[in-house]
Amino acid sequence: MSLSFSALELQLPSVAFFGRTFAEYLRCFALDPSALATRRVLDVAAGPSSFTAEAHARGLRAVAVDPLYGYPADTLAAHVQIDYARMLREMRRQEHRFRYDYFPSLAAAEASRRSAADRFLADYEAGFIQDRYVGAALPRLPFADGAFDLVLCAHLLFVYARHFDYDFHLAACRELVRVSREEVRLHPLCGLDGLPYAALSRLIGDLQAGGVEARQAPVDHGLFPGTDSTLILTRRGQAPA
Repeated sequence: MSLSFSALELQLPSVAFFGRTFAEYLRCFALDPSALATRRVLDVAAGPSSFTAEAHARGLRAVAVDPLYGYPADTLAAHVQIDYARMLREMRRQEHRFRYDYFPSLAAAEASRRSAADRFLADYEAGFIQDRYVGAALPRLPFADGAFDLVLCAHLLFVYARHFDYDFHLAACRELVRVSREEVRLHPLCGLDGLPYAALSRLIGDLQAGGVEARQAPVDHGLFPGTDSTLILTRRGQAPA
């Protein structure tokens, strides 16, 4: 099926509290699950982070951070109910614009995302007490320099480019690099319309001027146009693990 970038436009008035599974994170960030065993991972703007819940169940060291963490579980469950209904309504409205190589159908994608939310909610209260879920927001995170080997940020910075200006994007990327010891991975590199983030070249240039190397890597994942690559950030002289 031929897809037009300009034809897709999800109408979302604010950042959705929306999550994805551990398996989907592996695909959209091109992660080797065996390599995670020795790395401390941070999931930023994580929403209902099934990734962190599942990582913990696997004995991996993962922490998630989101502005809504700290609210009671029933409040987060209400956010899930409202934001999932809004997001999935938009997706169904333009169902023919999506591609189905990872998920066989939009119904399968919806089932996966709902199961992700359920896993997060089941883990949230214990995980919050154990500092697995930390309430905070970019562009300032409450972690020491290099506190995490790998830092992930999914479906925030460029997807919601209309909600955040360029200065925020630059400050957020610098902060993500600050708390990482090895690398940062950002996905996707497009907006809700499927078009590439317009200021990406400028952002990469400004990051490089500050000693941060950036490269794009293709990923074997993408439910809508423009989501088939991730941006990898490392400090100059530090090769990605």
